Amino acid sequence: MRIAITGEALIDFTASEAGTLAFLGHEGGSPLNTAVACARLGQPTGFLTQLSTDLFGERLMHFLERNGVDTRFILRSDAPSTLAFVERAPQTNRYAFYTRGSADATWAPEPLPRLPADCRILHFGSIALLQEPAATRIMELMAANAGDRVIVFDPNVRPSLIPDMAAYRARAMNWFAMADLVKLSDEDAELLSPGRPVDMLAADCLQAGARAVIVTRGAGGATLWRTGHEPLAVAAPRVKVADTIGAGDTFTAGLSVSLLAHGVEHPARLGELGDDAWREVMRFAAMAAALNCTREGADPPTLEAVRGALMQEDLARAGNR
Repeated sequence: MRIAITGEALIDFTASEAGTLAFLGHEGGSPLNTAVACARLGQPTGFLTQLSTDLFGERLMHFLERNGVDTRFILRSDAPSTLAFVERAPQTNRYAFYTRGSADATWAPEPLPRLPADCRILHFGSIALLQEPAATRIMELMAANAGDRVIVFDPNVRPSLIPDMAAYRARAMNWFAMADLVKLSDEDAELLSPGRPVDMLAADCLQAGARAVIVTRGAGGATLWRTGHEPLAVAAPRVKVADTIGAGDTFTAGLSVSLLAHGVEHPARLGELGDDAWREVMRFAAMAAALNCTREGADPPTLEAVRGALMQEDLARAGNR
């Protein structure tokens, strides 16, 4: 196991037609999507959560196993599965979550799982941080691994689940402090720091303790901030978009997979990567996210698909010179 991810796993019910109550169910949840994406991109990946023994939990477990995700650290419970209902909109998606008392929200392993020595990257974030006792145990897991493994944080802010945004923003600074790499969408950034330039929020994250901050802007590409360096931007590949669900999760997965390919196995290595290496890492992540968007639902690409698309892009650029 090279990458470990903790957080929720749920069933996304997506509206099949605007204005109706017809929904189609899909395995989902930001951490689950990221775990599946990492596995499809060729890195041994484990998932740490608690799944229900209900029919949805069984589907989630089988889905993870089919995609090659290591499930040895998954606990089981007779609590219900988390459910999410998603209404697509042209630029974003609207969500309604049913989480109270769910299996993943009540994840509280005792003792904390001990990750294998070859696990070098650990992810946390998303709505699991809004539920107790899971939120407390997740933070304890991060603290136990701080300084040894690269800790990646993706807040995946869902305002419909946050009754007090001011309190949430204050808590977010603690999460930034636990992370080596912070990945935010531009929507996350606006919710966390409304009305302020993104670079000011990035500076706050770096001051809190993060070594690198990346903000994605959908078709607008992504930008990296590091202390002592100028911001570094990459463009998003041009694709025909079928759906944006899972794009951010796939981008986050692409970052971790490419960082490992560049030898980043310890937090200190993040600060040693040069601009060219970071550009390659972000370009890989952007291509993975773009390919996910060409299909309905969260459907991350394989490593071979991303490599092939990058090669085609390189050939096209060479032909235009």
